[in-house]
Amino acid sequence: MAAMEHTGTDAAVALLELARRARHVERSVELDFMAVNATHALAPYRQAALWFAERGVCALSGVVQIEANAPYAEWLGRLCRELKDAGPVAPEELPPAVAAEWAEWLPAYGLWLPLAASGDLPRAAPAGGILLARDIPWLASEIAALTEWADILRHAYLAHRPAMPWSLAALKARVGAAWQRERSAAAPWWRRRSTLAAVLVAALLLAPVRLTVLAPGELVPAHPVAIRSPLDGVIERFHVAPNQLVRKGQPLFDFDEAQLASRHAVASQALATAEAEYRQSAQQALNDGKSKALLTTLQGKIEERRAETEFLAGQVERAHVTAPQDGIVLFDDPDEWIGRPVATGERIMRIAAPREVEVEAWLALGDAIALDAGAEVQLYLSAAPLAPVAARVRHVSYEAVQRPDGGYAYRVRARLGAASEHRIGLKGTAKLSGRRVPLIYWMLRRPLAAIRETLGW
Repeated sequence: MAAMEHTGTDAAVALLELARRARHVERSVELDFMAVNATHALAPYRQAALWFAERGVCALSGVVQIEANAPYAEWLGRLCRELKDAGPVAPEELPPAVAAEWAEWLPAYGLWLPLAASGDLPRAAPAGGILLARDIPWLASEIAALTEWADILRHAYLAHRPAMPWSLAALKARVGAAWQRERSAAAPWWRRRSTLAAVLVAALLLAPVRLTVLAPGELVPAHPVAIRSPLDGVIERFHVAPNQLVRKGQPLFDFDEAQLASRHAVASQALATAEAEYRQSAQQALNDGKSKALLTTLQGKIEERRAETEFLAGQVERAHVTAPQDGIVLFDDPDEWIGRPVATGERIMRIAAPREVEVEAWLALGDAIALDAGAEVQLYLSAAPLAPVAARVRHVSYEAVQRPDGGYAYRVRARLGAASEHRIGLKGTAKLSGRRVPLIYWMLRRPLAAIRETLGW
């Protein structure tokens, strides 16, 4: 009895010494050497082999260098692939092709010590283990010490392996390992961490969030006054530059008056001729009744010529366009307008008040969420992305309108909450906030819409 206790004490001391050495190794190749040679301190054996699924047979007891293509190494690889659980190995339980060569290569009694526990991740601890063989049966005390030593080696190998990179397979392995550990736990299902995690995820997915969409946006004048062509003609000159601040009544641009002046001169001469004919007929009417009958006709002709003259005089006055109010002049390059014929009613420029600015956004057809009046809008300008412009929805067009680029979208107008220092015309991205929806709907809205458009489901 004392001898058995002494033997157990020696095994425990040897196990502690081996564990200390395993913790202080610098390279995994030193662990390979300890696995097949230092293990002899715990229990005697005649042959030992270390095998990993990704490395094959990587160490043999008493052998410095292994020949990978040697028949012995190839047979050991086939044998170790068939071994799963820790414990003694019975040759008769192995496949016939492997068991037939057992007596040729190994003693009668084998022991398999796996180095990857069933709950480990495949990429973190690859399949592998230590195979020990000797001529006498294995004792239970020896198996217990060797199993503990194998567990120490497993942790040592894991410490020397690089961190597992993220991948779909690694994530699947982690989830599977966690699920297996949870199933083997003794706690009831409603107290398991997986159940609590599922409840937490469900609560998170059902949490209400703002449904937001992004759209191209721009700062535009809120109530601009459009300056349109008052007549058909050709613009001769501009008196203002783009983005210039003007006052009410200040000259903006002039039309070419050459044609208007000639027409006005012709009309004035025709009016003078008609008046002269009327005076001549009025003198003749004193003695000739026939000339008296022509007075009414000549009077109408005079009125016609006078109306034409007054109209052309008004056209000459309208050829000088002035500002109807104070504001900033918004139009394109003047050189593109000078000399170009314009039609009556064609817009040439706009005048906007400097402080009356709005946000104009173009909501794509696929992002047409419900936007109530007063919904929040944040415009992130490309020129100042760190200073968003806050606004509230004022109007959303009922029908989609054609954009300048040819596409169709819904026009959204939003008034600013406070005066902005940014100038009119700056562009950016507008974030429009709609009603509150569950988080899972916010995440799956676009994928579900794409699936329904593609499959009709």
